[in-house]
Amino acid sequence: MAPLRLSIEGRIFRDAKGREVTLRGINCAGDAKFPLKPEIPSHITEGFFEGDELSFVGRPFSVDEAHTHFSRLKRYGYNAIRYVWTWEALEHAGPGRYDEEWVQHTIEVLRLAKDYGFYIWMDPHQDVWSRFSGGSGAPMWTLYAAGLNPRTFAVTEAAIVHNTYPDPAKFPKMIWSTNYTRLAAQVMFTLFWAGKDFAPKAIINGKNIQDLLQGHFIAACRHLAQRIHEAGGLENDVVIGWESMNEPNRGLLGCPDLSAIPADQQLQKGTSPTAWQAILTGSGRSCEINTWDFGGLGPYKSGTQLVDPKGETAWLPADYDDSRYGWKRDPGWKLGECLWAQHGIWDPANDVLLKKDYFAKDPRMKEKIDYEYFTNNYFMNYYRAHRAAITSVHTNAILLCQPPVLEIPPSLKGTKDDDPNMVYAPHYYDGVTLMTKKWNRYWNVDVFGLLRGRYMSPAFAIKVGETAIRNCFRDQLTAIRKEGMDYMGIHPCLFTEIGIPYDMDDKYAYKTGDYTSQALAMDANHFALEGCGANGYALWVYTTQVRTFHLPTPLHHSTNQFQNNHEWGDNWNGEDLSIFSIDDKPLPLSPHAKSDDPTRSTNTSTLSLDHTSPSYSHSRSSDSQSPITTSNLKTTLSTPSMSTARSTTPAALASNPGFRAAEAYVRPSPIATAGKVLSYGFDLRNATFTLALTSEVPCAEDAPTEIFLPEFHFPADSSAVDVSSGKWTLAVDDADDAGGLIQRFRWWHGAGEQKVSVKGVQRRQGMALGKEEEEGYLDQCQQSRCAVM
Repeated sequence: MAPLRLSIEGRIFRDAKGREVTLRGINCAGDAKFPLKPEIPSHITEGFFEGDELSFVGRPFSVDEAHTHFSRLKRYGYNAIRYVWTWEALEHAGPGRYDEEWVQHTIEVLRLAKDYGFYIWMDPHQDVWSRFSGGSGAPMWTLYAAGLNPRTFAVTEAAIVHNTYPDPAKFPKMIWSTNYTRLAAQVMFTLFWAGKDFAPKAIINGKNIQDLLQGHFIAACRHLAQRIHEAGGLENDVVIGWESMNEPNRGLLGCPDLSAIPADQQLQKGTSPTAWQAILTGSGRSCEINTWDFGGLGPYKSGTQLVDPKGETAWLPADYDDSRYGWKRDPGWKLGECLWAQHGIWDPANDVLLKKDYFAKDPRMKEKIDYEYFTNNYFMNYYRAHRAAITSVHTNAILLCQPPVLEIPPSLKGTKDDDPNMVYAPHYYDGVTLMTKKWNRYWNVDVFGLLRGRYMSPAFAIKVGETAIRNCFRDQLTAIRKEGMDYMGIHPCLFTEIGIPYDMDDKYAYKTGDYTSQALAMDANHFALEGCGANGYALWVYTTQVRTFHLPTPLHHSTNQFQNNHEWGDNWNGEDLSIFSIDDKPLPLSPHAKSDDPTRSTNTSTLSLDHTSPSYSHSRSSDSQSPITTSNLKTTLSTPSMSTARSTTPAALASNPGFRAAEAYVRPSPIATAGKVLSYGFDLRNATFTLALTSEVPCAEDAPTEIFLPEFHFPADSSAVDVSSGKWTLAVDDADDAGGLIQRFRWWHGAGEQKVSVKGVQRRQGMALGKEEEEGYLDQCQQSRCAVM
């Protein structure tokens, strides 16, 4: 049996040649969270509640545009993709009714991704349960199954939903995430994990709501895995694994007192109801609720606000027709009444809370539920079922286990769940920058250290100065990785989300073209990723540009008009974390460096058939042999095409396009290391990349250490290389016949500890370049003659 393209050896990824693989990935794509037909980004209300008649076919992008996007991502140096898809995309029409057209589209896109050599893992994505509760993920029918009425979430504040917000342009920053602590998401997650324990009356079609929700979600994941398996040529070749679930949340499980804000609730913004207040407003009662905002020193109480639903409730009316989805609800579960009242938690006749600690303990084991207990029991019960479903189809699948964000991982070390094919998949965001949408280079907070009780006082967790902040990020990621090994065992660690907001400082960069703050923030995050010892990451996020085309009736919108731009960002809840925008310029990935040879014409191709030429195939070598020939030069050149789509962004936000801080995320990285990586990093300010490794034997001729060196930072004739031993080449090619030309540094080194340092061209961060530097790759190809072609 041939070796797998990617396998796990302890805490290291290995390729088929035994080299250590570093996964440099991107989440693709952000707009996979909402449907394409009709296209309903989060600021659009029309057609929002028609949750059955829709289609995600065309997400993350069309087959015709896949080349553009995959080429772009490959040129940025990414070798991995976290493939974002939602349960709603597959099973929106009703329980067990799968959208096979979307499945086929997904298979076609994955097959094209294979041509570019990507490693892909599938991410069944969710945020605060569903689009209809303010996020993404589950289909609308799941809310109906739980007895909830999404049409009344706005008036009851069961969820704060961008699509139904009075003025979408003024939707508060990051308030969507507070939906985890509002009624709709609290009910759904509680029922998903523990309906049998805490809602035994919630029986539908003879099943508890927990079994219905978990069963359908896991079956949907397995169905997609089965179709990918049946398609052939995708398992292990491109789809290397599956993630468990994006950012699982425990709902009300473990809440010690429904009438108080839990001590461990980190986020409060806007109205911040207790669970009891959320139950009351969800049942039509008015409540005076504390309001919070997020300032420079974190959340603070800003006042109070009356929430008055005027008798409307978040629960389905008693006359709701369950036959729509073929359901028969048990007589003990009455529609039109709060589910928690039916379980004796409160008395709706007198509005009295009867069991404030109802969710505090596991009713079976009588154990107190904290996040550790939740993770080791309720979450792991789900994880085991999900793992069994996926591996029943994809036998060698790598399983990416993602416990609740920033919580202690499950205790799996040395148990039967200590699976050698498991990966620890945590998330990390700089919360101060994310919530304030500002890069504060003067101070930040060691949030992880605070959560783990490492400081006698929160004041000691404040880090002052940019160097201290960068080191703090690195140390937090290092601690997260090590904690994963302590609890889960020796496994790779892959940060499957990390990123920055681009619309900082009231969109200052969009008005001026100055992306300095974004570049500094992005560089600080990558400094942490490179220094923490993780095996890779997937940056959040790449949101695609959507072209204009006509949609067939009866799917509402007549044209596809929503694009990632400076006005609406990612088109989802006011977020703007995409590394790509139609309103910014592409980074010139292959700039012309000045030549010392005055006889060299700027109109002649840099692709030469003269093996002695220093410009042969953009190649430099430490010996006389160049590895590139015309046989492996694809005629397409595999470069990103320029889009003809037109932006609708107001001129004030689009008149000064920049590079979107691309110099900070288009950065060098090990691709495959012969041996074991000891350390690596990129000093952006000084344009210097370093790698230290150790190898038991010298490199084999067909398996050198390979490093991605972006041409923007490391033009072939303007870079200085220093190696501890061996020979090397620097060439732009499409090695292994994988689409997408990138500049690779190949190094045949000896055994033992080895080091390489490459010094490139220093450039000012965050600012546009001069005319000579700013020509993009396509411009250069158009200005030059290609002798090979």
